[in-house]
Amino acid sequence: MKRTVDVVLIGGGIMSATLGTLIKKLQPEWTIEVFERLSDVALESSNAWNNAGTGHAALCELNYMPEASDGSVDPGKAVSINEQFQQSRQLWSSLIEEGVLDGPSTFINSTPHMTFVQGEKGVSYLKRRYEALRHEPLFAGIEYSEDSRVIHKWAPLLMKQRRKGEVFAATRVPAGTDVDFGALTHQLVDNLREQGVSVQTNTEVRNLRRASDGTWNVNFRRTIGKTPGSINARFVFVGAGGWALKLLQSSGIDEIKGFGVFPIGGQFLKTSDPKIVAEHQAKVYSQASVGAPPMSVPHLDTRVVDGTASLMFGPFATFSPKFLKNGKITDIVAQVRPSNLGTMLKVAFDNPGLIKYLVTELLKNHSKKVESLREFMPSAKNADWELINAGQRAQVMKRDPKTGPALQFGTEVITSADGTIAGLLGASPGASTAVSIMLDLLGRCFPEHIDGWKPSLRELIPSYGTTLNTDRAAAEASMKATAEVLSINL
Repeated sequence: MKRTVDVVLIGGGIMSATLGTLIKKLQPEWTIEVFERLSDVALESSNAWNNAGTGHAALCELNYMPEASDGSVDPGKAVSINEQFQQSRQLWSSLIEEGVLDGPSTFINSTPHMTFVQGEKGVSYLKRRYEALRHEPLFAGIEYSEDSRVIHKWAPLLMKQRRKGEVFAATRVPAGTDVDFGALTHQLVDNLREQGVSVQTNTEVRNLRRASDGTWNVNFRRTIGKTPGSINARFVFVGAGGWALKLLQSSGIDEIKGFGVFPIGGQFLKTSDPKIVAEHQAKVYSQASVGAPPMSVPHLDTRVVDGTASLMFGPFATFSPKFLKNGKITDIVAQVRPSNLGTMLKVAFDNPGLIKYLVTELLKNHSKKVESLREFMPSAKNADWELINAGQRAQVMKRDPKTGPALQFGTEVITSADGTIAGLLGASPGASTAVSIMLDLLGRCFPEHIDGWKPSLRELIPSYGTTLNTDRAAAEASMKATAEVLSINL
């Protein structure tokens, strides 16, 4: 007889690690199994070198506040993203105090978040954005300047060797962070193992089939030895990055119909030269090129991995038909279904700028990529920077009831009507908002339990069920409390 567990988590990244941690806190008696197709957890999008490690709180990311046709900027989306990141900070703080997580410097470090724009149009937009945000409680401390001396003090590499007469502006928030989501994932998964959770690596889930009793048959195969296996689960979460689409399609649920994904890879320029690294302690974002997907916004970032600081610049888009860095070249074709073919064709027809952008990016050699870096850092030298491959991002294509098929920025939670299976598609802001995403998933998939869980959730995440930005005193108190525990700046 096939063994049945309460929960199966597919994918060993930050999403599964976060959901597993929450469930074990709420229902410690529930049995959980984790399946990861690679040799360890956090080797795909959660790996430190496969993402920018930005604690996404919309402090510097312009794509969360696009300019409307009338020139106005709405802070609503930025405030929402910041609210979500505050929940992540609160959970991590609680887990540090409980001893679940190690010292904060093992996965999070203070790194000011900046935005840098050039040209009259960019400066005008950034100033309006600053004015829209500076009175919002969660954006307290945001600074704005067009003065080269001030910006040099914030980030010297932005101003060194810059030509006279250039028009530019910057904002800065000292409370920004750099997060090593790989280290965080490992610590969460290690704690799950200590609580009896089975974590099976080198194990690829092949398909999902609904059983007659309403549970799910999770069929897998060991990647070493090719031994097949199967287990039943009362609830399944598919947090497998780009592969989530294929597994959700195999489940046959109606909710996945019409969805497709477009894979975009990335590369970064990286330097660990201590002299260069010492002159830049910030994450500096700018505006995306015309036709570029939002996830390709250029940024020059401080990264702290295993206690060592480096700088990264990018991303530079690459193309591969694989949905994961360690995926298969047939991925992009294998996703096609009658229900999503129209969506995919319409998205391709409506986004010629994206195709042009990808071709332009693919033609750039190392020197051309360093030339792009010089727009941020005029003093950059080719020999100081190496090119590294980052992770694959599977950007969502979906049918929008109002606007029709579209390429979507952000994340999408897919949940079956009966709540027994859910999965996550999409990319940014992703990891930074994992806690908020998983809280929403718990409410959608376990409506019979959520009311009873709320007291425990509020102990872990005090702002759960409320909004901080509408209460200045609450926002200040929350940010101060988590900053103290996480040893980060206010």
